[in-house]
Amino acid sequence: MKMTKAYSNQEFLMGEEARGVRILCEYMEPKDRLERSGVKRAIIMFGSARTRRLKPAPGAESAPDYYAMAADLAERFARWTIDTHAPDDRYFLCTGGGPGIMEAAHEGGARVDRNLNVGFNISLPFETHINPFVNDDHAFEFHYFFMRKFWFMNVAEAFVVFPGGFGTLDELFEALTLTQTGKARPMPVVLFGKEFWDGLVNFDRLVERGLISRADVEALVMVETVDEAFAAITTGLAAPKRPRRT
Repeated sequence: MKMTKAYSNQEFLMGEEARGVRILCEYMEPKDRLERSGVKRAIIMFGSARTRRLKPAPGAESAPDYYAMAADLAERFARWTIDTHAPDDRYFLCTGGGPGIMEAAHEGGARVDRNLNVGFNISLPFETHINPFVNDDHAFEFHYFFMRKFWFMNVAEAFVVFPGGFGTLDELFEALTLTQTGKARPMPVVLFGKEFWDGLVNFDRLVERGLISRADVEALVMVETVDEAFAAITTGLAAPKRPRRT
């Protein structure tokens, strides 16, 4: 009779009783790879996986090309950190690793150095492939959303949030909640695209109702251009680091 060691028992490892083991793996394996790759801090770029590069029709009113702007902004970040930081202190460009805005950001980063790109992908029924601008050693595949969120926040130094759906909004408010409660230190957050964000979330109304404080949203900056976003993030990163509240 051939015996199977517990750590080789796929039926057990994929079963309900081993969920804790799988969760621990999604902490330990990324931790090991990130440390070996020198990924200590990153600018996180969120946005819809469904955003595509626009092909303007002749004579039509032009809509914001968020794909192109995300790529240009990421390229600016990559050039800035290559030019101004020692190799061990550079900022990486981290996204969910998929298509849309995520692919745009990594396309822009790859124009300078694709080794700066980090993708935290998640297993989903759709929009789940890793984009072609992320090297294999910087590509991560998560099953558990909360473990992926943990790693986003672990390396995050700043956020740029482009228009997106439930997933984008979820990640934005997760970051805001963690900084509000002192679980993460305050960091610059840029909302890209005034035409999208205006009216979508009325932060001033929340302040007026006493549901949040002005300090909870003071790091939020709403921008329309690559220049504005680049200036807001780099200025925020250069400011003195404030400690966590707890």
